[in-house]
Amino acid sequence: MRKLSWKLGMLFFAFVLAIEMVLFVSLYATLVHARIEEEFAQLLARGNSHRNVLEKNYDRTTLAHVVMMESEAETDVAITDARRRIVSASSGIVPFAKRLIPLTNGRHIPRRGMMVETDWKRASHIAAVSPIQIRGETRGYVYMFQDTRSIRTMVYKLKHHFIVVGVLSVAITVLTIAFFSRAITMPLLRMKQATEALSRGDFSVRLEMKGNDELAQLGRAIQTLANDLAYLKQERSEFLASISHELRTPLTYVKGYADIARRPHLSEEQRANYMAIIYEEAEKIEKMVKDLFELAKLEQHSFQIEKQPTNLCSFLTKLCEKLRPAFQEKSLSLVCQCPGSVMAAIDRQRFEQVMINVLDNARKYAFSGTTVAVAVHLQKQGIVIAVSDEGTGIPPEDVPRIFERFYRVDKSRSRTSGGTGLGLAIAKEIVEAHGGTIAARSEQGKGTTILITLPEG
Repeated sequence: MRKLSWKLGMLFFAFVLAIEMVLFVSLYATLVHARIEEEFAQLLARGNSHRNVLEKNYDRTTLAHVVMMESEAETDVAITDARRRIVSASSGIVPFAKRLIPLTNGRHIPRRGMMVETDWKRASHIAAVSPIQIRGETRGYVYMFQDTRSIRTMVYKLKHHFIVVGVLSVAITVLTIAFFSRAITMPLLRMKQATEALSRGDFSVRLEMKGNDELAQLGRAIQTLANDLAYLKQERSEFLASISHELRTPLTYVKGYADIARRPHLSEEQRANYMAIIYEEAEKIEKMVKDLFELAKLEQHSFQIEKQPTNLCSFLTKLCEKLRPAFQEKSLSLVCQCPGSVMAAIDRQRFEQVMINVLDNARKYAFSGTTVAVAVHLQKQGIVIAVSDEGTGIPPEDVPRIFERFYRVDKSRSRTSGGTGLGLAIAKEIVEAHGGTIAARSEQGKGTTILITLPEG
């Protein structure tokens, strides 16, 4: 993960550095150009100002006054006649002026003036010229000069400031990228450690992810996976314990009564009684194994659901007629309430297994002399089949778990209190294979209602 952090950091750094370089170079070039243009404009404006004074009073006194003013400034001046001959100039500028002024011969000088030397990098001075016009006649020119060392000094200082700011920006960028790349990769590192723990069979990982971005969603998905694997591990242990317990009891009876039945002094009546018990327990083992195979096929989706349009009212009425004698043995009434013709696409054999499992539970736990009702309702979510009994009910903490394999509300696992604990689990798988849902509603001492919802069709 450190390699990923390093790669991300270097990638971000290269990208940000390239942007900073482009921005800094552009800004530097723009500022330098603007400052130099400002120097040119100031020099030209100063020359135009002297030109305006001379146009009002073109005499030796004014000429001397102009030259005296420039002697106190950083600029120099040279004033020529119309033929470009120097008539007055600042001391020290004359040699450069004599080389530059002849180069302007024959050039048209506009009223606003113009720059005649702009090479501040190589020349010793930059220069501007403004024409002196009196009554429409050009009487001479004002040449203004400025030493380029001041411009180069200004540009150097500007470059120095940019370098300092650039170095600071790069340092801040490096620190920022290091922080953010670590902040990005730390959740990935925790997820990597979590997946390694999962691969070792340690499902106790805990990933606390904040936010709702893709990394947080991935972390929550890994946490969900860890929770599911931990649940499956616990369920597998409970399943093995449950099936061992469920098989051990009838096998103990089979072995014990088989040993007794082998005794030679037993009467035929006693031997027949023991053999009947052995047969009964063998049937229970066979049913349990059959249910386990059935549940395994359902969970692996290796079974076929062959749906066909079915009149649900007719189907449930016939089923209730078939099961009614078993209910009457326990002094229970079994009624079926269905509003006319309700059509549903079901696998009749599989769905009959669902209803038998649910009704068998209702028969076992309903109070003697009460009614077990099967009612069909058409609602927005689909067709709802409610199987209600008036019996012992289920404790609230047990209601969400009654569809789990081998789960029994009766923790004592009495042999008289029910079957294998697989019936409702099988019913749940079949109903969900039909695209429906199954749920329970119960109140202790008043009864339980199983709600099966199927899509209309």
